Amino acid sequence: MSEVVEAGVWGLVAGSALLLGAVLGYGLRVPQRVIALVMAFGAGVLLSAVSFELIGEAYDQAGLGPAAVGTLAGAVAYTAGNLWLARRGARHRKRSGNHTGQAQPSEGEQSGSGLALALGALLDGIPESAVIGVSLLDGGAVSAVTVAAVFISNIPEGLSSSAGMKRAGRSKGYVFGVWGAIAAASTISAVLGYAVVGGFSPAVIAGVTAVAAGAILAMIADTMIPEAFEEAHLAIGLVTVCGFLVSFALSHV
Repeated sequence: MSEVVEAGVWGLVAGSALLLGAVLGYGLRVPQRVIALVMAFGAGVLLSAVSFELIGEAYDQAGLGPAAVGTLAGAVAYTAGNLWLARRGARHRKRSGNHTGQAQPSEGEQSGSGLALALGALLDGIPESAVIGVSLLDGGAVSAVTVAAVFISNIPEGLSSSAGMKRAGRSKGYVFGVWGAIAAASTISAVLGYAVVGGFSPAVIAGVTAVAAGAILAMIADTMIPEAFEEAHLAIGLVTVCGFLVSFALSHV
């Protein structure tokens, strides 16, 4: 299997977790506390992967400067995109809609919110998938920890968001169409992460890795932790730490 194809396959595997979560969230009545706890665990897993697999790797390749600048640039870019989408109805795209004032709007309540929600899901998923392809550039083998972290975190993201879409009156075709498209986009993003970034110098690769890391960190703080805290604030710290330690252990096996 060529490395480009391998990058696409792993991107699809990670992105398919969003579709799996969407099926669970739309078809089952999952308790809100369970959603919150799984979201907290996924946030911990991603935090560890970003720290040791992404920012740590960027630092080893190019030093503190590119790693820090790239991380800040990624966070700024994500935050700017998130603010733009929030004004168009995607503020609560990861929310399950269980609380008044934190539900996703229907199309009747805010025209164009359906597109904004889809773009928001794309904004959240692209950095995660791109780093899977970039990880192949280091020794020709994909980072199993990065794939595992993205897969584990994607399940509660898809679960909570699809539950919120259902509460907002979105059709089954819309919900699964969005998450199916994001899974496909994850495949393309991983391929581009390998094929495009691979032609650059180690310093640029480190910078791109750091940009993705910064975007993921901002996404965790903006969309994952708030939903987890809302339902399980007394346990979120412990569960997040457990997720962090699981990912840390995988990276050191």
